[in-house]
Amino acid sequence: MKVLVTGTAGFIGNALALRLLERGDEVIGVDNLNDYYDVNIKKARLERISNHVGFTDLRLHLEDKAGIDAAFEKHRPDRVVNLAAQAGVRYSLENTQAYVDANITGFLNILEACRHFGTEHLVYASSSSVYGANTAMPFSVHNNVDHPVSLYASSKKANELMAHTYSHLFGIPTTGLRFFTVYGPWGRPDMALFIFTRKILAGEPIDVFNYGHHRRDFTYIDDIVEGVIRTLDHVATPNADWQGDGPDPATSKAPYRLYNIGSNNPVELLRYIEVLEDCLGRKAEKNLLPLQLGDVPDTYADVDALIADVDYKPTTPVEVGIERFVKWYRDYYQA
Repeated sequence: MKVLVTGTAGFIGNALALRLLERGDEVIGVDNLNDYYDVNIKKARLERISNHVGFTDLRLHLEDKAGIDAAFEKHRPDRVVNLAAQAGVRYSLENTQAYVDANITGFLNILEACRHFGTEHLVYASSSSVYGANTAMPFSVHNNVDHPVSLYASSKKANELMAHTYSHLFGIPTTGLRFFTVYGPWGRPDMALFIFTRKILAGEPIDVFNYGHHRRDFTYIDDIVEGVIRTLDHVATPNADWQGDGPDPATSKAPYRLYNIGSNNPVELLRYIEVLEDCLGRKAEKNLLPLQLGDVPDTYADVDALIADVDYKPTTPVEVGIERFVKWYRDYYQA
């Protein structure tokens, strides 16, 4: 297939593009190489895929409607995976406009291009953050998620609503993927695993929020990519049993689907740090702090819908995933 992937210099987008190219797909990559975090690692990620036959690298902002339309018109992708976004729960407390520009206006431009240029299937990144104030565990795509606790989460919930509208009005198959705390080699330097590793190796104390007692459904990058590919290949279809008097949030009479992609095995942050300490061979000096504004205490993914529809469930334990990350980190930074 010819697949347009946004965010190809990003953590997940780059890993996905590499897998698609390796299986023989053509990839039209879109990224703006912004400086939200170290641009050098973004450039290094792009070097992994830049020499592959079938890769086209476009430098575009999602909010550039004319540029996005021109890319779709020229390349006519069969399918689209939108992973580019302004990420980060905590940063959304500081720079709200960035989330509206990239995550709302940018996503609208992707939807409009899919509408006008005949896209077969749009898969897009949502987030476990949409569960917000929900406390019923595990988090299910069939539950209501109307109480976000950060603007980042609100923007991702908005993406799901916008996608449904376009599926309903124009028959565009859309699939939203709620990712749960992705980690692994080539990860984001603003994420906890990256920060902890750098500081522990430097002998610096690490900030541990919620006193280390919150739990996260940490999901290894390869498991995320496998889930994205399986859902990309499984085009969203209408749910013939959907009823408006008891609506299922995860499906519709339109070709619309939502899935969690998580390990289905929450791990306490203190345990996560303990595994990292074992892999590094060093103990961390912990600065224990209360829960940060915008964060949620726990995440735990119900992946029954993913298993039922695409026969997949993430399987990589944190002991394996963190060991692989540490090996990559030492090689990449010569640490």
